[in-house]
Amino acid sequence: MQEVINATDVRKNWSEFIDGVIHSKPSFVRRNHDYLAALSLEHLQMILSTYRFNMEYEQEDDGTFSGSLEQIDIVENAKSVDELRVIMAKELVEYARDYMDNFSMYYHSTNRKAHLPYVLAVLAQADLEGVKGLINA
Repeated sequence: MQEVINATDVRKNWSEFIDGVIHSKPSFVRRNHDYLAALSLEHLQMILSTYRFNMEYEQEDDGTFSGSLEQIDIVENAKSVDELRVIMAKELVEYARDYMDNFSMYYHSTNRKAHLPYVLAVLAQADLEGVKGLINA
């Protein structure tokens, strides 16, 4: 691993380290035998930009729209496709928060481990409109 900074040096120069990560480039830090990556929200959003949701939907006999997300098992029903997208976005935020609140359980579950980049993509959005923008319909 190239350009790894020792945690002791990061502690000594905390402000400079943060400024470098935010305004320059991501960094890798080593503490004993553990490594971590530090990156700005902008860099994270760029890395996760390909993690989007595909929503499939159909109109029901009563005129409502039922839809599901391909990447994460969320199924909802609404009066319009736009309303369905809003409901899906709210459910994604709720799921992402639950995933992070119970990270060990979700991440170590074989059928949910791959959800992590999608969860981070949702959490990296500034608001519900950003999450809604992640949903392709």
